[in-house]
Amino acid sequence: MIEHVRVAIIGGGPSGLTAAAALAGRVGGEVRVFEREVEAGGIPRHSDHPGYGIRDLKRFISGPDYARRLVRSAVDAGAVVETGTMVTGWSGPRRFEITSRRGRREIEADAVVLATGARERPRPARRIPGDRPDGVLTTGQLQNLVHLHHRGVGSRAVVVGAELVSWSAVLTLREAGCEPVLMTTEHPKSESYAAFRLAGRLGLRVPVATRTRLVSIAGRGRVESVTLEDIDTGRRRVVACDTVVTTGDWIPDNELARAAGLRMDRATRGPEVDMSLATSQEGVFAIGNLVHPVDTADVAALDGRHVVEAVLRSLTGDGTPATGPRLQIDAPLRWISPQRLDLGHAPSRGKLLLWSDELVRFPVVVAEQGGREIGRVRPPWPCAPGRVFRVPFRLLAKADPAAGDVTVRLAR
Repeated sequence: MIEHVRVAIIGGGPSGLTAAAALAGRVGGEVRVFEREVEAGGIPRHSDHPGYGIRDLKRFISGPDYARRLVRSAVDAGAVVETGTMVTGWSGPRRFEITSRRGRREIEADAVVLATGARERPRPARRIPGDRPDGVLTTGQLQNLVHLHHRGVGSRAVVVGAELVSWSAVLTLREAGCEPVLMTTEHPKSESYAAFRLAGRLGLRVPVATRTRLVSIAGRGRVESVTLEDIDTGRRRVVACDTVVTTGDWIPDNELARAAGLRMDRATRGPEVDMSLATSQEGVFAIGNLVHPVDTADVAALDGRHVVEAVLRSLTGDGTPATGPRLQIDAPLRWISPQRLDLGHAPSRGKLLLWSDELVRFPVVVAEQGGREIGRVRPPWPCAPGRVFRVPFRLLAKADPAAGDVTVRLAR
C-alpha cells in the first residue's frame, strides 16, 4: 500500500524543519518530514556552542537549543516528523521508498522538498597520505563523539582548515579536554571572518599556520604526528599530536537528488535550482546546504521559508520547473547558487550566493549576457575563500530571459 502525503520533506535539519513549520496548515493535507537520524535537528543538534538562530529566530543560542526550537516549531504547526527513517530510492517522480523500524514502505507526495544538507569530506576523499591510525576525524564526527556520546578524543590536536567551522571544532576540542595546538590553511589568511579570527587567536590562543598543507599523518594504533609543508618554501616540519580534525571542504548529500534524475550543477554538486528553489523536476524543490555547500544554519533555514510560495504554486498546478537561462561563473569564482534565472522571483534574502577560491578585498561583480555587460555591483564586503560571498540580486535586473545564459565574474 502506498501512503500519500501532501508535502514530503526529506531531511530534518534547519531548512527542512523551517519549511515544515511554514507549510503545515497551508497545504490542505499532511506535511511530513523524513529524518534518518534518531532525532531531528541536523548538525546543530551536536554543535554545543552559541551562535545559532541569529538571522531566522533573532536569537543567539546554542546548537542543541536551536535544533529543539525548530523541531518544536514544526510539530506545533502541525507537521509530522518521522525520525529513524531512511529514504532508499525512487519509484516515481514524487514517489519514494523508505526503510524504518516499521519496515519498507512507499510514500507518494504532491510536492517533495529535498533538504538533505551537506557533509565534510573525510580523509580518504582528501587523499591525505601516510599511516591509517585512529584519531582522524571530521568536525561532525568530533562533535558527535563529544556532545552526543560524551567520549574523549585525545590530548593534542591539529585542525586542518581555518574557516568558521574550524573554530567550532576548536571549541569542541577544548570542551573535551583536548588542546588544539595548531590550525593550518593553504590560503594566505584564515578563511573565517575577521571577528572570529581575532576572538580565536586572542581568546582561544590557537596559532594559525597559513600557506601550509598537510602532507602526511604518522602513527600506528593512534595518531602520533603530522607533517606539514610550507607551500611557498617547501620546508617541512613535524608536529606531535594524537588527533587530527579535518574541517570544511563540503559536499552536498546529493545521492537522492542524483537518483531522482534531477539536473545537477557540476560546481556545487547539488541539484540546479532557480530563484524559487525549484529543480528541473516539476513538483520537486531543493533547499539549504544541498544547493549552497555550505552556508550557516540560519541562512539554510531561511531557504525553508523562501520555498513556501513556490511549493504552494506547484500544489495548485501553477508551478514550473527550473528551465530559465543558466547563470555561469568565471574563476576565481567556483560556484553560484541559484543557477537558473527566473526574473519573476528574487532569491532568498535577495542575494545570489557565490564561492571564491581567492581573496579579493574590494570586489566588483559584473554580469554579462549576449556579449555585453548588463550589471555591475560593488558589495561592501570582501570575497574570500572558505565562506559564502553574497551579491545583491539587482546585479541581474537588466537580464533578458530570452537572451541566453548569463556569466557572473569578478572585474579585474
